[in-house]
Amino acid sequence: MPASPRTARAINDRLALDLLQREGPLTAGRLKQLTGLSRPTVADLVERLTVSGLIEVAGESGEQRRGPNAKLYGIVAGRAHLAALDVRTEGVAVLVSDLLGRVLAEASVPIGDGTGTGPAVEQAVGLVERAAKEAGAERLHTVGIGVPGLIDPAGGELRDSGGLPEWHRRLMAALQERYPEARVGVENETNLAALAEQRDGAARDRDTFVLLWLGLGIGAAVVLDGTLRRGVSGGAGEIGFLPVPGTSGLPSATDCDGGFHSVAGAAAVAALAARHGVTAVPEGLEPHAAALVREAVRRSSTDRGGQPDPAAERFLDELADRVAVGAAAVVSVLDPGCLVLAGEVGRAGAGTLAARVQHRLTRMSPLATEVRPSTLGGGAVLRGALLTARDRAQDVLFAPPER
Repeated sequence: MPASPRTARAINDRLALDLLQREGPLTAGRLKQLTGLSRPTVADLVERLTVSGLIEVAGESGEQRRGPNAKLYGIVAGRAHLAALDVRTEGVAVLVSDLLGRVLAEASVPIGDGTGTGPAVEQAVGLVERAAKEAGAERLHTVGIGVPGLIDPAGGELRDSGGLPEWHRRLMAALQERYPEARVGVENETNLAALAEQRDGAARDRDTFVLLWLGLGIGAAVVLDGTLRRGVSGGAGEIGFLPVPGTSGLPSATDCDGGFHSVAGAAAVAALAARHGVTAVPEGLEPHAAALVREAVRRSSTDRGGQPDPAAERFLDELADRVAVGAAAVVSVLDPGCLVLAGEVGRAGAGTLAARVQHRLTRMSPLATEVRPSTLGGGAVLRGALLTARDRAQDVLFAPPER
């Protein structure tokens, strides 16, 4: 059945807004070319979106002939302000942006292990307030939060976990209370990193891939046919519990010791480095395991003007052996064609570790799999949280008005 006039207008408006969001300011003539709509239809939607406050004249196109089509129309970026948070056990990072995702303010604060739940929540909320003030945002439209741990797919809340501080679970409610008009959402940090790599990073050319998070903990994010898969309980990718050879036991429902975490988590990486005599001093809040891998990569490079350090080479080889065991299990089930190594340890290993893991996967599995390092560095979770917040805000603001 043909769409009603109202539905057709809503479709055309969203098409134009999506183009403006992706391409930047455009003339009415260019909108006509890109949408295939008639000139009167484009003129109507431009007027409608201007009156609604969603777009505005952003300049002129530089065309020789002056007139309505020479005006450049762009989305009103200040129509809404967004906040993105990366919440870790040791602190919080936040950024505030406009509706187009342009970062207006960034800040972070460490939160020590001995900090009580109340003071920790106050520090995190205060950080958001200061960043919002610096950005000139009197209120926030949407807040995206990235956290370690499982997210309840039914209620969208962080599930109770003995391995995470209580202030993580309290933070979402505290931010909702501070910004009652905002839409506050929480997502697993590994999933957000995968969304960021899919949009702007190492997996931009892939509809199907798996991101392996190698850090203090072990996890994975699964993207199939362009869609993030969370699983029935929100636990898709909890590969820290994956039974693998080389451990002294098996994981349990409440403890991943004995699983993949025991051979590739941060503590296991640090112990492996000690066995090979690799030492390093962490930079800032960098996990010790990441510093060890980063130093081993440096020492294994011939760019230093000498021979690679044999101890660093052996350490990286054995680490790649361990990572490849878990990766092979993921590949054998999902056949994603691409793995992205992320997390603090994955980023520290960069292309050196990725190449070693790929070499081992090629020998272990008949399924062709390209292993790539993350290209977004330590900002992947924040970037993913911002992209998610921006999408949610635009879905609301770009929706047709209710009758």
